Amino acid sequence: MQIDGAGWTTWQDFKADQRELVLPTGTAAHIPVTIRYIDRGEARLGTVLLMHGIPTWGYLYHAVIPPLVQAGYRVLAPDFLGHGWSDRRDRFDRSFQDQARMITALLAALNLQRVDVVGHDTGGAVALILAIEHSAVVNRLVITNSVCYDRFDDDMLDFGHPLRWKPRPVSDLVAALEESLAAGLSNPERLTAEFRAGMIAPWASEEGKLSLLRNASALNANQTMALVDRHGDIAAPTLVLWGMDDPWQKAEDGRQLASEIPGAQFQAIEGASHWIQQDAPEQFSQALLEFLARM
Repeated sequence: MQIDGAGWTTWQDFKADQRELVLPTGTAAHIPVTIRYIDRGEARLGTVLLMHGIPTWGYLYHAVIPPLVQAGYRVLAPDFLGHGWSDRRDRFDRSFQDQARMITALLAALNLQRVDVVGHDTGGAVALILAIEHSAVVNRLVITNSVCYDRFDDDMLDFGHPLRWKPRPVSDLVAALEESLAAGLSNPERLTAEFRAGMIAPWASEEGKLSLLRNASALNANQTMALVDRHGDIAAPTLVLWGMDDPWQKAEDGRQLASEIPGAQFQAIEGASHWIQQDAPEQFSQALLEFLARM
């Protein structure tokens, strides 16, 4: 493991810093699958697992990882199945439950028994599954601008119609993603050329386009509604951290979620939207570190 807290100049630097691990048959899927992930820092204070959503990858946390490493945490930021630079073959499911299986398999492969879990967007749904069904691995839990209940972004659901999107050129997908990136930021200056390029890079090919369509087709409110009756079973200390300008995952969902998880705290970040890690990285990192320090 690297123990420095230096950041990355470009998204290509971030990608080059990812490690690669093959999870064997039967652990995450019916075939071996390759997972790419960042592994930075020394676990003096523990290990933090950062989980992205759709249509992002681990690079979403590029500005958040260095402060966590500098504070004394080991940080893992994997790309989900079918996302980023992990396995993108058209041969496995990408449901929230399957992503949770992948995470538990990854943690087992790295000999990690208990971690602090941070989940954003669809990664928040996976984090809830971990906290409910694999509670032994979750030390503390942070849910941020998460998919929950039955509120799903129409644009992402639209990508899940392969007959509609497969014939269209990659350029159409890129244009739609550019609109989504802009719509999810409160501070336009945070939509830097580097962030835009990094977020879009995994999807800007026919292989990437198809993988994103398959990821979107896995979005299903039944998966999140099946958790609602069990939110009260979550025992891990929990922070629900929300960018208040989010046009898709509304703050009232975050507040409701916090009210249903025993002892959970709701914390608002004003002036930040859905891509909160890019929109307000300093506030996000500070809130996360303060929560981890006091719980």
